[in-house]
Amino acid sequence: TAEERRRAQRVLLRMPVIVHITGKTNPIHGFTHTVSATGAMIILAEGLAAGTKFTLENPKTQQRVEVNVVRPAQLSQGGSLVPVEFLSPAPQFWNIFFPPNVN
Repeated sequence: TAEERRRAQRVLLRMPVIVHITGKTNPIHGFTHTVSATGAMIILAEGLAAGTKFTLENPKTQQRVEVNVVRPAQLSQGGSLVPVEFLSPAPQFWNIFFPPNVN
């Protein structure tokens, strides 16, 4: 099942994020929907294409990490749900503790 294939525990967490895309002058402000040690589902006003690489900033810590959009965005009431994964491991990026996997 998808749950068994999931690599990391997801945590519901709404926090601000800033998207920095190369070639765009203005950053895009959004929020997280869920986060994990390997990435996040973020909510943006507009979707980003699968395969788009960009820098994601956690404004609370000023940390930045390179991410990749893994699937096309899904439309929701709050905007576009954009699934991203870290290009390199960054388990401390969200500054929260993740419970261990049960499997």
